[in-house]
Amino acid sequence: MVDALGVAVVGFGWMGRVHTQAYARVRHHYPRLALRPELVVVAEEVPGRAEEAADRFGFTAATRDWREVAADPRVGAVSITAPNFLHREIGVAMAEAGKHIWIEKPVGLTVGDARAVADAVTAAGVQGAVGFNYRNAPAVETARDLIASGELGAITHVRIRLFSDYAAHPDGALTWRYERERGGSGVLGDLASHGADLALFLLGDITALTADTALFVPERARPTGATAGHARAVGGVLGPVENEDYVSCLLRFASGARGVLEACRVSVGEQNNYGFEVHGTKGSVFWDFRRMNELGVSRGTAYQDQPVSTVYVGPGDGEFGAFQPGAANAMGYDDLKVVEAYRFLRSVAEGAPHGATLADAVRSASVLDAMTRSARSGVWADVHP
Repeated sequence: MVDALGVAVVGFGWMGRVHTQAYARVRHHYPRLALRPELVVVAEEVPGRAEEAADRFGFTAATRDWREVAADPRVGAVSITAPNFLHREIGVAMAEAGKHIWIEKPVGLTVGDARAVADAVTAAGVQGAVGFNYRNAPAVETARDLIASGELGAITHVRIRLFSDYAAHPDGALTWRYERERGGSGVLGDLASHGADLALFLLGDITALTADTALFVPERARPTGATAGHARAVGGVLGPVENEDYVSCLLRFASGARGVLEACRVSVGEQNNYGFEVHGTKGSVFWDFRRMNELGVSRGTAYQDQPVSTVYVGPGDGEFGAFQPGAANAMGYDDLKVVEAYRFLRSVAEGAPHGATLADAVRSASVLDAMTRSARSGVWADVHP
């Protein structure tokens, strides 16, 4: 007997659509999942957008007010894909209403916001999942296992990069993403939050860091209407960009390893250039999101002039087997969100967490908080978990 679970999506931009499609696909890939998600209601304040989503994807109801979702007894779980400044208010309200939540990173604007949502989830006894999708790639999970096995020796240093051009065009609209009050810390919350999660996921606790930030596109045109994604605006009134385009950071791990994390949203010529390089005393492992299903691995006893081999993940690695029958058959970005949906729904079904949780969001936000403090002071900052 498979139980139905009423789900809602709050905020229907690109990420809301990705969550919705993940719910629709999840039991195709995980037929033994004990819950069947049913799309109950979609909430979006832009006029007409929720109704369009309901018609397209089959939600039973549409609303412009997310509070109606919190009050709806048909809803057992909620995806929160609204802008960052709404994460805390919506997340806390949904947890207090007894709804399980799957919320996008960075979970608010500050570590205080992330902790407030985490505390609300704990107090309500519901499950909370967070959208750190890159850790769900089977190659990333395989890299983590390789590191933990000791085959690379003691880890000495890691380099993590997240370069994109989504904000590089000078006509990019001045949306909420570029405002401190609504978008928070710019590229820190948008991209470096993923980098922090990958660093923590792969190598464990970060104890201290020093960071530098920069703003390269100081003004943008205000949009004249509703926007979605990374829209452009031509001819609008110029306004100031208030948060960061770029961050670079040196990391110290509790293990003694060192790291470099760099993220930029205005990197011309770079499209989703995300990845990491982890080096140990005996070997190394490399991952590039643009070649998501493979790893570069160096291991052995040569030390000097030791070659790097390309390893394709297969059905025995992570969740790969739920999507493809053999190595080198590609998985894609949306598949990572299906994995997230599965782990979230499994958490709800079993009453125990699977995948990234609100605790992981707090850990990542603590790293971002230290980056902000260090960039302002110009000195090393401790990371407070």
